[in-house]
Amino acid sequence: MMISTKGRYALRVMVDLAEHQTEGYLPLKEIAERQEISEKYLETILKNLVQNRILTGMRGKGGGYRLTRPPERYTVGEILRLTEGRMAPVACLEDNTLACPRASRCRTFPMWQELDKLVNDFFDGITIADLMVGSDSGDDYVI
Repeated sequence: MMISTKGRYALRVMVDLAEHQTEGYLPLKEIAERQEISEKYLETILKNLVQNRILTGMRGKGGGYRLTRPPERYTVGEILRLTEGRMAPVACLEDNTLACPRASRCRTFPMWQELDKLVNDFFDGITIADLMVGSDSGDDYVI
């Protein structure tokens, strides 16, 4: 499984919006500058998040984007599935795939199912609020 720039950037933007949520609507240009993402590419990511009601957008002066709910109510899994689609490790577990005729006798199928569950449970167990709690301050060294 490889997470594309779309998924990685979406997570960065969600953390950015969460960290600046008290400032109201944040202009695309400011987000793009802080995150060092092209405005055009960021616009496509934000459009997807707005269409799926993850963010709300407002046009015009004072407009921009903001979260629709608190950061602790968004999971990394939710954002990645919106931007990446299903993150199944093998094609036979994809949602739009016909049921594999070998699934009942495939020795590896249960392993792939378990990996899929582990990946989804892992990403669903991390919230945007969790990502906000970084240890980049440099003052958390303990002897």
